[in-house]
Amino acid sequence: MNLLEQIHSPADLRKLPKEQLPALAEEIRRFIIETVAKNGGHLSSNLGVIELTLALHRAFDTPSDRIVWDVGHQAYTHKLITGRKARFCSLRQADGLSGFPKRDESEYDCFDVGHASTSISAALGMACARDASGGKEKVVAVIGDGSLTGGLAFEGLNQAGHLKKDFILLLNDNEMSISPNVGAVSSFLSRKMTSDLFVKFKKETENFLTHLPGFGRDLLSLAKRAEDSLKGFFTPGMLFEAFGFDYIGPIDGHNLEELEETLRNVKRLNGPVLVHVLTRKGKGFAAAESDPATFHGVGPYDAQTGVVHKKAAAAPSYTSIFGKTLVKMAEEDKRLVAITAAMLEGTGLKAFAERFPERFFDVGIAEQHAVTFAAGLACRGMRPVVAIYSTFLQRAYDNVLHDVCLQNLPVTFAMDRGGLVGADGPTHHGVFDYSYLRHIPNLVFMVPRDEVVLQRTMATALQHDGPFAYRYPRGESVGLPQPTEITPAPIGRGEKLRDGKDGVIFAIGTMVGEALKAAEILAGDGLELAVVDAVFLKPLDRDLLLEEARRTGRVVTAEENVLQGGFGSAVLELFQQEQVDSVRTLCIGLPDEFVEQGTQQQLRQRHGIDAGSMAERIRKWYA
Repeated sequence: MNLLEQIHSPADLRKLPKEQLPALAEEIRRFIIETVAKNGGHLSSNLGVIELTLALHRAFDTPSDRIVWDVGHQAYTHKLITGRKARFCSLRQADGLSGFPKRDESEYDCFDVGHASTSISAALGMACARDASGGKEKVVAVIGDGSLTGGLAFEGLNQAGHLKKDFILLLNDNEMSISPNVGAVSSFLSRKMTSDLFVKFKKETENFLTHLPGFGRDLLSLAKRAEDSLKGFFTPGMLFEAFGFDYIGPIDGHNLEELEETLRNVKRLNGPVLVHVLTRKGKGFAAAESDPATFHGVGPYDAQTGVVHKKAAAAPSYTSIFGKTLVKMAEEDKRLVAITAAMLEGTGLKAFAERFPERFFDVGIAEQHAVTFAAGLACRGMRPVVAIYSTFLQRAYDNVLHDVCLQNLPVTFAMDRGGLVGADGPTHHGVFDYSYLRHIPNLVFMVPRDEVVLQRTMATALQHDGPFAYRYPRGESVGLPQPTEITPAPIGRGEKLRDGKDGVIFAIGTMVGEALKAAEILAGDGLELAVVDAVFLKPLDRDLLLEEARRTGRVVTAEENVLQGGFGSAVLELFQQEQVDSVRTLCIGLPDEFVEQGTQQQLRQRHGIDAGSMAERIRKWYA
């Protein structure tokens, strides 16, 4: 019997006899394994929360009750049982289901996510809104132990404990090592401590002791200390008790009956409650269990063996070139320190961490801390390189501005996934960094067009005595021969790559290659356009750009960034400052909207920044 086919909503799930739940969980596990095997996606985290998701939707009355997922890369089961199974094959594809919860996709998705540590604050806001409007629904935030390293999570914890709202925080812990015996005892205590009888007895006892004349309050204080000591001995709950939460757990996150019973009991409690659930990443798929990091975000693989289908790469990735080059640079300069925010493999720093463990720091999902920590290192003569995805550095904007650039400290920001990233969609595209960094004083921003220039960029950053940023894209590099010697580039110097009399394309980063191809296409129409690689977003090569603009009279700017405040804006500002009024300008870049998911090439074509689209726009502009 295919149980999953019978589940069109959580209401159907609640009607299912509990004896059939383990079979349903295994069906879902196999369905996710087989679907992600075709499309790629987040596997380990999703296999670890199947039972937990089923228990949540059975214990709570969704969508009236609100479940807020942190990051949301573990919400595949949630999507399957909330009416999206028929479209699940389109997961992470262009115009398909998002890999994360999205409010406009389903009424069961309460909050758009993709970045970490947001669930507690968002869910607390919903709880306060509920109380203000006289609502009765329950609000549950589901956060992983990784996301709990983020400062925003602790800010939410602090406020939630202070407000004493009716609020449930479910901590999905898939890393903490707790022995089975301790887990069993703690689970027993937690279930007993959440039962109606125990809660009633506890409140009545407190009330009785409070009203005893003379020594009643002393007895109550002694009883509370005894309870805290017992819970602290068996569990790590004292931290959360200090924040004002009642701590429940740890609970076996793969025991459906135990989970559902505990959640139903917790649902009847008032005030902030934290439920600590232990799960295993990759549960039920041997390859993912043994290597959860690889299967965190994975491409297509064999659904039976777990062997990942890796096409023969035409060239190494930009990320791997960055990582290898940084190791070489660190061998020559003992001041160099690498920092990442829970993205060891993603930023290509694994080899660095192994080679220089004393000079490598993974700060967890705490980008703000990473930046200010780097500023402290720089104050004492080190040369920190902060390797963070472009989209995640947004979270540390204030720290970049105040703690690094205001003090003019030599901190390097190496932004991986610059530009369009593909299937992860709008929360992960790195298309705003030109705009949110360009205007900060003291910062130099260099954008390499290929892997050779990337290595030169890294050398330039290391020798520059001030803040320095560079971005590079996701995916394969161009495939150029690796240089034997890397020399720094002169700050603020661009490069003319192609001559032309009819106009000039000023391009930067990934758009340089597209601009050269577009110029070739247009040459077939008799239009000869020069191509200039600006190389530096800041400072611009004013002399070169002004000379080429005045020479040709027509300028096209090309960038893989939103147009607002980006490279084209910088060029227009330059023209305004220099009163260059006779030059006609066309700015090509991304529109004032959030770009959805799809392959990088699909998205570049859809938004008119691939070579063919650029050539067509320029052709019409000249017509």
